[in-house]
Amino acid sequence: MRPFGAAFVVLLSVALTAQAPVTEPPHAAAADARPSFAEWLNAVKTEALARGISAATIERALSDVPEPLPVVLERDRSQAETVLPLETYINRRLTTTLIRRGREMFNRHQSTLERVSKDYGVPARIIAAIWGVESNFGAFSGTRPTIAALATLAFDPRRATFFRRELFNALQILDNGDIEHTRMRGSWAGAMGQPQFMPSSYLDYAVDYDGDGRRDIWTSPEDIFASIGNYLRGPGWPPDAAWVREVRVSKPVATRIAADVARRAGSCTAKRDMTAPLTLQEWQTLGVRSVTGRALPDTTQRASLVSGTSRSFLVFDNYDALLDYNCAHAYALTVVLLGERLAGGAPTAVAPAPAARRPRP
Repeated sequence: MRPFGAAFVVLLSVALTAQAPVTEPPHAAAADARPSFAEWLNAVKTEALARGISAATIERALSDVPEPLPVVLERDRSQAETVLPLETYINRRLTTTLIRRGREMFNRHQSTLERVSKDYGVPARIIAAIWGVESNFGAFSGTRPTIAALATLAFDPRRATFFRRELFNALQILDNGDIEHTRMRGSWAGAMGQPQFMPSSYLDYAVDYDGDGRRDIWTSPEDIFASIGNYLRGPGWPPDAAWVREVRVSKPVATRIAADVARRAGSCTAKRDMTAPLTLQEWQTLGVRSVTGRALPDTTQRASLVSGTSRSFLVFDNYDALLDYNCAHAYALTVVLLGERLAGGAPTAVAPAPAARRPRP
């Protein structure tokens, strides 16, 4: 592991030593109590066997993980979706090149995307936009070895419980035979394939849509699109249903909203960083306007407010599905805005409210 700081030399006088014994700081004692990475990895192998994963799979997957990967820990501390301001992230991602490539790929795969959209009830443009944001429309899906990345993060104490569970899920995927160990690559965080599924999401939502007997989210467009649709599965949202509407919020209005409108609750940080939903009539009364300065439509459709430093958005029921996919407003807003550009239009106008989402299978 990367060292956490320079070594310190402590000089103690004989008199001080005689007065009181030198005790080791509690944090140093705790660090010494941790097993070495090799010891920890042996314990992982033992638990994997107990979980029913074959010895052959364990040996193939874990024998080439000699030590944690420093680059993975560095990336874990500097995630763009949470470090960059909202507007900066959106501007960096929504480039002319990405949009041009996205329209080409959307047209190339439109028939498959429309078929998946019909089967899973998710707009084709949203499926394609997630594909684009996660993999640049199939051009890149990560080069980090998934098992080594997950082992690194599972050994690191910051989120050890979560990543240890994902490590066992990844071993299970290998044991199932869906992907070869050498092809199981993805992001620094262990997200896999073109949809960038964590192993638990793969086990729950990956789909063999092309019928070849494997859930191939690495190379099969049919499996990739269907797996994204299955993750976002809804009750059949109308293709013109609103996800996001950009609005204008003046400083006095923002102050009034901060004082009078409650925030949402939940485990997702992004959901806590948005208002409770109000009707568009109520937002109009508070002084929120469209980006053109006009009044909002006179409708009872409900939306929450998400604000950056210079841009604000009203987000509707379906937007929560994107936060379930990635709990970051920068990510979710980029997906929606990209999706609208793939469809060749400006931000979507407000449509009748969709029905409540049904629970995932």
